[in-house]
Amino acid sequence: MPETGEIAIIPPAVWFGFPGNASVAAAHTEFGTEVHMDVNEISMPDIDPGKAISLGTLLVFCVVLILLAYNGFYTVRENEEAVVMRFGKVHGTPADPGMHFCIPLVDTIVKVNVTEERRIRLPFGGGAERPTRSSEADTLMLTADLNAASVEWTIQWRITDSIQKVKSFYHPLDPTGDLYLSQVITLASRTVMNRLVGDYSIDEVLTGKRSEIRQAAKEQTQSMLDEYRCGVVITDLQMQRVRPPRKVRPAFDAVNKSIQERDKLENEANKQRNQLIPQARADKDKKVRGAEGYASRRRAEVGGEIKALRARYEAYKMAPEVTRQRLYLEAMEEILSGVESKTIVDSDLQKSVPLLPLLPLNEGSAP
Repeated sequence: MPETGEIAIIPPAVWFGFPGNASVAAAHTEFGTEVHMDVNEISMPDIDPGKAISLGTLLVFCVVLILLAYNGFYTVRENEEAVVMRFGKVHGTPADPGMHFCIPLVDTIVKVNVTEERRIRLPFGGGAERPTRSSEADTLMLTADLNAASVEWTIQWRITDSIQKVKSFYHPLDPTGDLYLSQVITLASRTVMNRLVGDYSIDEVLTGKRSEIRQAAKEQTQSMLDEYRCGVVITDLQMQRVRPPRKVRPAFDAVNKSIQERDKLENEANKQRNQLIPQARADKDKKVRGAEGYASRRRAEVGGEIKALRARYEAYKMAPEVTRQRLYLEAMEEILSGVESKTIVDSDLQKSVPLLPLLPLNEGSAP
């Protein structure tokens, strides 16, 4: 051991337990101990190069194996499906949510969100392809009567077949394929809408046929995307704004105002008609029922009169003179019953006689 105030330096060969010779010299100065060592006298032990390479290779292999095993595990969330691509081709079926293992450096995992509802505003498109500034000219479409209409709509879609979507749109620069898929949906929907608007007049596009165009556009866009094997479903398509071009909009507004006024007058006329027609029908039914009742009564009365006349006729045939006298008396009774003052003159008198008016019995004697 060195004495107090001295510093002993042990060469590296001695640190690692390598045998060898090391010459160490120490000198004392006023500032401390100065140590001198002759490096040339240090000897290193003999090491087998093969054993050293094997040890390093094993160490590197273990590290690489650990990294590969760590990178081989992946997690799929609840709203996703994972498509495994092995050597650039789809392998197997989509992986369900949970922990899974793939072959590192061989398999590529593409995770697809199959529950998210995505929305694109058209005709501008969505995402990176959407222009920062849009003009009305981008929305104009030609109608069947050679007019122009500004049409804007939105489309909502969702991925239903992750394998089909990855097969059609996977690209190393865009692994999810969302950019290419969004562009395809935009172009397909614009193509369909241009064709449909061209089948209708400007009035039909602006007013009565919008819902029909919307439904047809949804169905035809879905059919086109199915032909392209996009693996998506169109969940909704809504017409946002459909209007004439800005330059002719005042004229169309005036036409629409007149159409609204016409519709208002038609509605009022229909309302009045709906009120008057039931009332007229009720009056008609009432009069018809009254006429039918009157006819029934008259038929009954006439039938009774006919029966009475026939009875009189039969009595007349049996006793003509008696029947004639009775009919005469009944007729005179009916006539004279309504006369207040009566004067009876005997036709057998040959000369005039004083006129004696006959008063009713309840009025007393004559004055």
